[in-house]
Amino acid sequence: MRYRMLGDVRVGAIGFGTMPLSIEGRPDETRAVATVHAALDAGVTLLDTADSYHPPGGTPGEGELLVTRALASYGGDTSGVLVATKGGRGRTADGDWSVDGRPEHLRRAAEGSARRLGGDAIGLYQLHKPDPGVPYAESLGAVRELLDAGTIRLAGISNVDAPQILLARDILGDRLVSVQNRYSPAVRDSEAELRLCAELGLAFLPWSPLGGISRSSLDGASALEEDPQFGAFHRVARVRGVSPQQVALAWLLSRSPTVLPIPGASRPETVRDSAGAGALALSPEELAELSGV
Repeated sequence: MRYRMLGDVRVGAIGFGTMPLSIEGRPDETRAVATVHAALDAGVTLLDTADSYHPPGGTPGEGELLVTRALASYGGDTSGVLVATKGGRGRTADGDWSVDGRPEHLRRAAEGSARRLGGDAIGLYQLHKPDPGVPYAESLGAVRELLDAGTIRLAGISNVDAPQILLARDILGDRLVSVQNRYSPAVRDSEAELRLCAELGLAFLPWSPLGGISRSSLDGASALEEDPQFGAFHRVARVRGVSPQQVALAWLLSRSPTVLPIPGASRPETVRDSAGAGALALSPEELAELSGV
C-alpha cells in the first residue's frame, strides 16, 4: 500500500467507501464487519461513511454505528485509522435522497455523528452536497463553527464545482483538506476540480470510482460485462493478471498525487482486491492507453 496525505494525516492511498454495508442490499452484520476488518488488514486506513447511509425508513447514522462496531471489534491497532463522515443529506421513505444545508441542521447532524463515532472529535467531516435552498457560504459557516468548537478536526466538501471549492477555501482556510466528487473511467466531468485540488494541495476523493468497470452500489449487481469503451482497462488487467477494477484504481491514483479513491465493497475479497491497487504501478505506456479511453 502506498500512502498519501489528507491534511496532516497520512493514510493509505486506497480508502474504503462503506456505503454498501449499510444501505439497501447490505450484507448481514457478520459479513459487513468482516469486510471492514479485511480492509484494515490490507492496509486501508481511510474509512468513508455518512449519517445518511441507511436503508429507506432506517435510522440516520446506521452506517456510522456499523463502522464504530467494526473498529471496536478489530483485533489490531486502529490508532492510525481516519474515519470520514458526511452531513447535509438524508433518505426519504421511498428511497430517494434529500439535502439540508441549513446551519442548524448541520450542527445537530455533526453532533449526532460525533456521538456515534466516539472519540474527542470527528476526524474528517464533509459537507455532503450544496443545498440550493441555502446560501453555500451559510452552510460553510456552520462547518467553520464546528471546527472552532472542536466537534470536528478537519473539513471537506462534496459534490461541488470549482467556485464552491474556492469559496470553501476562503471560509475554512487550511482546515479545508478534501473534496469528494464523482470521478471514474466513465465520469470525468470533474477534471477542473481535480486540477484545482492539486493546485491547492487538497485531497481529491473520487466517489463511485469504478464507473464503467463496476456499478455503483445503488445500481444493482456490482459486475459489468466488458464494455468496449473501457476495453483498455480489461486489456491491461489481463496482461497484468489483476482485475480491471484494480487497474482503474491505479489509473485514478496516477491522475494526481492528491487523489485518494474510496471504492465501495460488501465482501472481504472485493475490498482486498481494491486495496491491491495501492501497490500497482502502471507504466507510462499503459497510462497513456487508459487516459485515451
